[in-house]
Amino acid sequence: MGSSEEKVVAVIMVGGPTKGTRFRPLSLNIPKPLFPLAGQPMVHHPISACKRIPNLAQIYLVGFYEEREFAMYVSSISNELRVPVRYLREDKPHGSAGGLYNFKDLIMEDNPSHIFLLNCDVCCSFPLPEMLEAHKRYGGMGTLLVIKVSAESASQFGELVADPVTNELLHYTEKPETFVSDRINCGVYVFTPDIFTAIQGVSSQRKDRANLRRLSSFEALQSATTRSPPSDFVRLDQDILTPFAGKKQLYTYETMNFWEQIKTPGMSLKCSGLYLSQFRFTSPNLLASGDGTKCATIIGDVYIHPSAKVHPSAKIGPNVSISANARIGGGVRLISCIILDGVEIMENAVVCHAIVGWKSSIGKWSRVQAEGDYNAKLGITILGEAVAVEDEVVVTNSIVLPNKTLNVSVQDEILL
Repeated sequence: MGSSEEKVVAVIMVGGPTKGTRFRPLSLNIPKPLFPLAGQPMVHHPISACKRIPNLAQIYLVGFYEEREFAMYVSSISNELRVPVRYLREDKPHGSAGGLYNFKDLIMEDNPSHIFLLNCDVCCSFPLPEMLEAHKRYGGMGTLLVIKVSAESASQFGELVADPVTNELLHYTEKPETFVSDRINCGVYVFTPDIFTAIQGVSSQRKDRANLRRLSSFEALQSATTRSPPSDFVRLDQDILTPFAGKKQLYTYETMNFWEQIKTPGMSLKCSGLYLSQFRFTSPNLLASGDGTKCATIIGDVYIHPSAKVHPSAKIGPNVSISANARIGGGVRLISCIILDGVEIMENAVVCHAIVGWKSSIGKWSRVQAEGDYNAKLGITILGEAVAVEDEVVVTNSIVLPNKTLNVSVQDEILL
């Protein structure tokens, strides 16, 4: 097979401003896909994973954000990875499969033999080259990444049954009411271009049904009350995975590594830690080290931006990410937190299980802390942009919206 037939493209779905509402107040300042996890924008992790795919020709980011919000990032990441990265803005919701089909002509421009489809709000090790190899062995139209989870949590996701020998996808159901399987869909796929024919088939069936309804007055009355989605709105799970399961078209590749969905700020802190621990194997140069003599004492996995200033008597880690131009004073203790750009933390303050927003300040001997339950609404403390915590103030299990000054201690509160 010639190299011209071997090209691969990757499409990463990044969503839009209406989708990131659970991510507030952090998404008030920045598109959720650009929020830093382990010191890198969220979308950077799947993009850098795509770089490991052999014969990668192009990466497309597809979403509803304004193009200007991604322009600088797309330009810098293209230069850094030396792979063309392009942002494509959807004009209206087309569904997870319809969004792919909407840009079919661009995606097929390089005549790729395979197309990866990834969701930006997924945190995992992205074993993409291994998936591609497995997919080539299986044949068929597509292979999806799956993982085994606890039976209690499985119903929150797409559950599936696969043949234990051939790995063929036999049954797929999205968020079932009764238990189906402890294997779930990870939201990472590799397809052949046949996926476009399958999506077009769903659209055509919808159009035909709509035309039939118009011919029948009784059907027309019924459809007025139970409106079906437009013909170009195609969901990958219900409209493609479910009907094509058991037809020797779809296969599974199981990851034994970590996997999480990044829906809330709490999960972003957990996932930042997962990515930091992965850096040990993929990018050890990004992890800080220090023993408290010339630079701060570092415990576990920590990322410190080169422009940040950290006092040698500070103690940092584990799971800490410090962004650009942050200033960390003497005697400060940081545990399991994300410190964003331009933050100042003064002498002997403690930050634990928290996200400290851009340009915020934490006064001397203050504490910003939480219990560290990543799934609870107030399980981590979040300070929005430019929040000032004055000296000797304790902020516990709270969310503070931007531009607030706290001069008294607060607990279990959302401060608007």
